[in-house]
Amino acid sequence: MSDAPERDSEREPEPAFETLAIRTQVPTSPEREHAVPLYLTSSFVFESAEQARALFADEIPGNIYSRYSNPNVDELVEKLCRLEGAEDGIATASGMAAVFVSLAALLASGDHVLACRSLFGSTIQILNRLFPRWGISSTYADTGAPETWPSLIQPNTKLIFVETPSNPGLDMIDLEWLGRLARERGIALVVDNCFATPYLQRPVRYGADLVVHSATKFLDGQGRTLGGAIVGRKDLVAECRFFARHTGPAMSAFNAWVLSKSLETLAVRMDRHCDNALRLARHFEGHAELESVRYPFLESHPQHALARRQMTQGGGIVVLVLKGGLERARRFLDSVKLMSHSPNLGDTRSIVTHPTSTTHSKLTEEERRRVGIVPGLIRISVGLERVDDIIADVEQALVASGT
Repeated sequence: MSDAPERDSEREPEPAFETLAIRTQVPTSPEREHAVPLYLTSSFVFESAEQARALFADEIPGNIYSRYSNPNVDELVEKLCRLEGAEDGIATASGMAAVFVSLAALLASGDHVLACRSLFGSTIQILNRLFPRWGISSTYADTGAPETWPSLIQPNTKLIFVETPSNPGLDMIDLEWLGRLARERGIALVVDNCFATPYLQRPVRYGADLVVHSATKFLDGQGRTLGGAIVGRKDLVAECRFFARHTGPAMSAFNAWVLSKSLETLAVRMDRHCDNALRLARHFEGHAELESVRYPFLESHPQHALARRQMTQGGGIVVLVLKGGLERARRFLDSVKLMSHSPNLGDTRSIVTHPTSTTHSKLTEEERRRVGIVPGLIRISVGLERVDDIIADVEQALVASGT
């Protein structure tokens, strides 16, 4: 279901989500092509010495060099800004480049980050291992104990970074409450919206200053390419743009072209992902071979009411915790036939992942335990196949792994 942004009543009504995703395009060339062409060029030609000077001085808009901007990248960014309801944005070479830039561009030695404990493994490595080299410290807050967050804010806290729903445990954070807290304390709030996409959740409307995406996942939706994006407040995006322009994590024109076309089908794909995921979760809830099933729109999810309030649908990820722990999980992974065993997610094809041994393997056992990543946990990125076939594959893998 589309979740259109709040609009100024004096302005022309903005088209619906699906229409924006399809009809936001850069101007056509003199050839008047219907599909936007690829701009596979490293640089652009100046019309005059004065134009070159003015472009480099940021006095006029225009393209200089594809590390700075490119028509295909500009189109993708404009679409994402309109879909998220954001003022400005940039695209990056990968989702982790977007995460890193959103942090590094806004922080300096001596600064402190407050982050939710439930984060993607590589984001934790940035906070735990890379930033301390530069004098940037971090504290983790539990998603299940929001009352503790205000006391964890320090005088040098410059930024709050969260994922919701989290990877892989599908923990939810109340963005309206957190946005209000960040504003009261004068702290920038950065939200990783990878799992939900702007179709299901729009953190900007709840007070997020920046929203980051791994466009590799649901935004592309077909496992074809890498990409990332940062959208949000114009002044903060300007800082990110300056950092990225001079450090080089640029998105290629081809990847931007692919991702822009992918956004045209985001709504219809997410509807199917969400429908399949909810049906899969409901089918296996209470299964004799499972300790638990987690999905934001299941009534048994501890933050079900928040998920219903904050998201329009529950997303495309389902978490199963198998009885039998690590060895059972390994047998399950080796038994799947239809689903792919891969570290990716958000593909048309259903994917199974074992976070303990892959995406979150660099965390300590205690760190994993504190965010609910137990050895028997399996993350399923529910694809677009017929849901009965996905269910049948999980069923047979449970039977095969139980022997």
